[in-house]
Amino acid sequence: MRRLLLLAPLLLFTAACGVVQSSDDEATDAAREVARTAGERLYSQRPRTAEEVGRSASGIDGVEVLRVTGTSTHDGDGVHVVVRTSGSAYSGWIDAEELAVRRCFVVRVSPKSQWREDPRDVHCPDGPPLTFAPPPEPPRLPYEELRSKLPRVPAGGGVDEAEVRRTLAALDMDPAIRTEVKADGGRVGVLLSVKGNNFDAQDCLLARVAPGATEVWVPSRIQRMPGEGGCTVANALDPLPPPH
Repeated sequence: MRRLLLLAPLLLFTAACGVVQSSDDEATDAAREVARTAGERLYSQRPRTAEEVGRSASGIDGVEVLRVTGTSTHDGDGVHVVVRTSGSAYSGWIDAEELAVRRCFVVRVSPKSQWREDPRDVHCPDGPPLTFAPPPEPPRLPYEELRSKLPRVPAGGGVDEAEVRRTLAALDMDPAIRTEVKADGGRVGVLLSVKGNNFDAQDCLLARVAPGATEVWVPSRIQRMPGEGGCTVANALDPLPPPH
């Protein structure tokens, strides 16, 4: 009996150490889950540069970006992002105290990545979190200017393609805006577009100058998705039916 009494404090100490260790593991697992969720948010088949991935990761709640390696998601092994996250767990049986930890993980962003891929544990790099400049704003498409300056041709009149082209040139648009003009069947179609990423809806503006009617419009988002044909001069001349 005396031996058991002597062993009791040792057993309690050992058990307590086990609880502390278990709490640390639980807190680390919670931090890892934040990193795994960040990986889910970043998961995509869309090609992106390392800067774009880092910028996106830095905007996720609870995530600090410490390092970004790689060139783009579709080059080599993709982009690797070292993130620092926090997790917590409670330790002790009586008067439990919260144990909080900060851990670092590597999140891989690549079309070869698996959904909910486990982030790899790493030592946190020295230095403050990285900061990223906001992405450049795409040039504004001149909807109002185009609508007010395109020629109005009376019913029964003739549309002058050269006049339409002169009107577009006079708008002095951003060089990043692509212009396409096409005449067909006595009408002139106009497309103004900004280069898309082949994944999201493209920005574009359509116009049609015809005897008795000059129209300017933005196709629906569905029609502006890649492969839908909304951002084409053909859609300006003969508009697609509205999506159901």
